[in-house]
Amino acid sequence: MRRLIPILLLIPFASAAAAESFTLNEQEYFERYGVNVMLGQDYYPEGHQGGLSILMHDERIASNGDVRLEPAPGQWSPIPKPGKREVDRAKQEISVRLAYPDPERDRKGFNPIVYPDLELTYTVRAIPEGESIRIIVDMDEPVPHEWVGKVGFNLELFPELLFGRSFRLGPTEAVFPRQPTGPGEIDREGTYELLPLARGKRLEIAPETDLYHLTITALRGGELELHDGRGNHNNGWFVVRSLVPANKTAGAIEWLITPHASADWVRTPVVQVSQVGYHPEQPKQVVIELDSRDTRRHNVVVQRIGANGSAETVIDRKPDEWGRFLRYHYLRLDFSDLRTPGLYVVRYGDLKTHVFRIHSDVFKRHVWQPTLEYFLPAQMCHMRVNEKYRVWHGACHLDDARMAPVDHNHFDGYLQGPSTLTKYRPGEPIAGLNRGGWHDAGDWDLRVESQADTIHGLALAWELFEVDYDNTSIDQATLVTEIRQPDGKPDVLQQIEHGVLSVVGGYRALGRLYRGIIAPTLRQYVLLGDGAAMTDNVVFDPSKTLEASAPPVGLPGSPDDRWVFTEENPRRELQTAAALAAAARALKGYNDELSEECLKVASELWERTKPDDPALAIGAASELLIATKGAKYARFLRDHQKLIAERIDRVGWMVGRTVPLVNDRTYTKTLSDAVRAYRQKVDALAKETPYGVPYKPNVWGAGWSIQQFGVDQWMLHLSFPDIFPRTYALQALSFIFGVHPGSNTASFVSGVGAKSLTTAYGFNRADWSHIPGGSASGTALIRPDFPELKHWPFFWQQTEYVLGRGTTDYLLLVLAADWVLNRE
Repeated sequence: MRRLIPILLLIPFASAAAAESFTLNEQEYFERYGVNVMLGQDYYPEGHQGGLSILMHDERIASNGDVRLEPAPGQWSPIPKPGKREVDRAKQEISVRLAYPDPERDRKGFNPIVYPDLELTYTVRAIPEGESIRIIVDMDEPVPHEWVGKVGFNLELFPELLFGRSFRLGPTEAVFPRQPTGPGEIDREGTYELLPLARGKRLEIAPETDLYHLTITALRGGELELHDGRGNHNNGWFVVRSLVPANKTAGAIEWLITPHASADWVRTPVVQVSQVGYHPEQPKQVVIELDSRDTRRHNVVVQRIGANGSAETVIDRKPDEWGRFLRYHYLRLDFSDLRTPGLYVVRYGDLKTHVFRIHSDVFKRHVWQPTLEYFLPAQMCHMRVNEKYRVWHGACHLDDARMAPVDHNHFDGYLQGPSTLTKYRPGEPIAGLNRGGWHDAGDWDLRVESQADTIHGLALAWELFEVDYDNTSIDQATLVTEIRQPDGKPDVLQQIEHGVLSVVGGYRALGRLYRGIIAPTLRQYVLLGDGAAMTDNVVFDPSKTLEASAPPVGLPGSPDDRWVFTEENPRRELQTAAALAAAARALKGYNDELSEECLKVASELWERTKPDDPALAIGAASELLIATKGAKYARFLRDHQKLIAERIDRVGWMVGRTVPLVNDRTYTKTLSDAVRAYRQKVDALAKETPYGVPYKPNVWGAGWSIQQFGVDQWMLHLSFPDIFPRTYALQALSFIFGVHPGSNTASFVSGVGAKSLTTAYGFNRADWSHIPGGSASGTALIRPDFPELKHWPFFWQQTEYVLGRGTTDYLLLVLAADWVLNRE
């Protein structure tokens, strides 16, 4: 909640410096100057987030401190089940109970984990000791004999912060390496492991730095080992590890961790303005994020940059005190009244921002185009994608797809039930699935919901904003896409067609929708590089070649073809029906045959899908009504207007355009009243953050949800302009473009804006690169209160791209801003 802190009541920083010892703060973690030590507040170990975490001077340097079963665990390695977390303020102690296995994840769930036959229960405790934190691991029972030498306490060190910095452990003095190298060896389970970088009792990390010097001393248990976790996992971290000794319970592991805090450190203010700039009529705010102990205040100065480099001050004002949000104190200055076109910078004290534009054409070029010109082409499956000298990837997955095995929980949420729900047998190749579609995200699968939402968003972009733009050649006959080579056809329509070829093609082949198409093995799933290397592009037919005698996956002639999964899922079936109805309208006059087939499939899905929750059908009814003007769709909406009103926050953006088509006074009034009530709710939620949008930070970055909120607001504004303003949609756009929490103020959209995420979680992440126009998940939360957006290519929860609304909402958000601001 917002809390205003009058400046006069703030204690000067020098006298408010934390005590010499670590203390337990209100947020239930230990704090000393600019250092925080957290235990058990986060739990996302597969994302290198959880257990014991150490933040030093606004950087998370260590995380995932916990008992693990291997030196360098990967994403699908066994993880403990968290139990009760206790905070004892009298003792100044935090403790967490944990246990192996986790029965809820053992061969179950979204990403099933195969646990070994091992039961362990233990407690991890953290106790302040002057300038240090003592970490104690108490085992309930000794580690079983066969597991001695395998079970240890791990603490992961963030690599990018340590590259080129030194460490000292035992007799070894060295520098953290940029890439992993040998020697390595095969362990007794046949797994390759790099030999430790060093062993010893006391580890000094980055002692030459003032901000990241960390000392770890092993007091009880095995000696410290420093491992390079990237030996088996490209996304691994450095790992400090001590083995749990045999026959030990209480105090089996005991470390003393000393983060060398800088007593006079105070975080540099962060000045947040849009990396892209502003339309003259757009709301404009400078948001200044301060260390909560920082009592210094300066005026905000906005300067216009002249042709000769001169700086003309146009605003010099004291910012407003907004209050506390997460761990920081915020100031704001509204400069919406500045409308003069030009180039500007903002100054706060000694700080100066990037240059940004104010102009009516600010969204017309270089903003939405990268998504349409680069990102969508680069994600196209079953195509070779060229960009002049560059090949983004070769023609891929032309051997799609074989029927998935039944009664099988795969990974990444793919689950096949007891039947294939089709005429096909498990393992049987299915023709017609090797055309169209986009790779879902930083991986290579085709999920029906992401295909549908991408189709839907593109159809709305065409229908609402007349995106008659051509800068790409897409040839479905030769399976070649050429970036920056116009072919006389609107790119948006060609992309809609590409998505529909996959979804409708799957419907033709299977007699139903696919749930998705995904690699059969984890080795293929985690592929970094060219998707054309995942399979040999030759259909494997088990009726001609026995799978047992075929070459292993990775060699020509192997059963490497992706698997297609099916399901009974009314939500996704009706979601797809809505998308295809919108696509039918967009493709009419461009590809009439495919347009008609889209409408046919959408109508069939509507007729045969009977959800328990009729709200799931609202979107499909809305799009089919717009497409056909059919009375049965209008009747459904009228009959369920009370339900629509109850769910207006979720369905309002879809139903607004149906009001004139339903043409019913009661329906119009019901929806209008619901939208007014929702407006009041949005008004209240937006006041809870300094960013003017409803925002609930979570483990995953909020970029996609903020984009979705913004598009929903645009759709409500277009349908109910007297009720919903354009303000919130524009604030959402500013959030995406850099006005968001944390020290990294990059635009979430790669290649868009003065500074953007140019190291991101796309298929080229191993090269620390990006795909222009990809919209990332964005700033995440390290619980309970630290916003983080790291320069690191392997955080899917921060920088992953995604298809579906995560892509098209960005397009719509920008297109709508340009359309509305230049027409209203």
